[in-house]
Amino acid sequence: MSSRPDIPIRHSLFATRPLVFITHPVFRKPGFGRHHPLSTGRQAAVLDLCEALGWLAPELVRTAPLADRALLERFHAAHYLDALEEACRTMTASPAVRERYRLGTMECPLFEGLWDRACASVGGAVLAARTALSGAVGFHPAGGTHHGRPDRASGFCYFNDPVFAILTLLDGGVERLLYVDLDAHHGDGVQDAFAGDRRVSFFSVHEDGRWPGTGGLDDRLAGRACNVPVPRGVTDAEYMLLIERLLVPRMRSFRPEAVVVTLGADALAGDPLSAMQLGNGTLWAATELCVAGAGAAVVLGGGGYNPWTTARLWAGMWALLSGQPIPPVLPERAQAVLGALTCDIVDDEDRDPSWCTTIADPQRHRESVTVRQQIHDIVARLLPDRA
Repeated sequence: MSSRPDIPIRHSLFATRPLVFITHPVFRKPGFGRHHPLSTGRQAAVLDLCEALGWLAPELVRTAPLADRALLERFHAAHYLDALEEACRTMTASPAVRERYRLGTMECPLFEGLWDRACASVGGAVLAARTALSGAVGFHPAGGTHHGRPDRASGFCYFNDPVFAILTLLDGGVERLLYVDLDAHHGDGVQDAFAGDRRVSFFSVHEDGRWPGTGGLDDRLAGRACNVPVPRGVTDAEYMLLIERLLVPRMRSFRPEAVVVTLGADALAGDPLSAMQLGNGTLWAATELCVAGAGAAVVLGGGGYNPWTTARLWAGMWALLSGQPIPPVLPERAQAVLGALTCDIVDDEDRDPSWCTTIADPQRHRESVTVRQQIHDIVARLLPDRA
């Protein structure tokens, strides 16, 4: 494994583990076009919110390098990279390119800065994994493009940066790696990439029936995958029961040396592209459990199409990882960051005023909420597959 980089140690929930926040100037720029679900400026909002709260000490921030062709070709096909580079250069995609590579479509549009943005997502994931090998927690909220395929774009994802984080950790000597996907959509691209690698185990909680339609209860990869498709309206109580009954035993039995978490924000209540009903404290707790359970940890972003809840989730995650207090009410400068956000697919009447005044969602009394029988049935189906 590589030598330990010069990363300051912070007192946090994880004692003296060093922390690194990875970003790149390209993530402050607009992307995806005007009406795309990812055109909301959520990455810039995370940075602005953390800066407004004094959470981004310069010594904790690293700039993601842009991945080069040699790195990208470890997973992505050269002919796909050629097509993407040419499409980015000309800002056009022929009908054949749209059909073969899914480029220039409503799902995966072409826009200025696309190539650098995609390369920075991969470079940031690799940097996060390298720092994790040295004992740091690598936090890369602009990562999590878990649908990317070797030979095409898919699900708003042009490359697959979690794959590169995992490859880097395996290159560093990790023999037991757990990939945990908390996004509302199943991380099909990551699971398929390592389906034949026994060093990698998968755990995913995602909404049943959502695109891409993979990750069913019986999708287990001979015990190496635990896919947990949850019903619409899943609550904090139900979610934490699944984490406690399924993920915790899996971590104890597998004893991962490294963990990569895709912390999608689309599982939160208020997201327009899912019907899950979680508060951000539940996703923070699940992520903290993962990070505390492995010597090397990478936390990536993922989906999230409500810019207010997404920025709050990832900014708050950084605060918890780095041991910085989350104020009950945001100062004016931080409120201004959230107040300036817009989103065409979240109706005005559905916007909770607290999204602009707080970071943490209200605490809910999980023990007082009835857990549906369907959740107990999921646990019963998957408990024999804990190994």
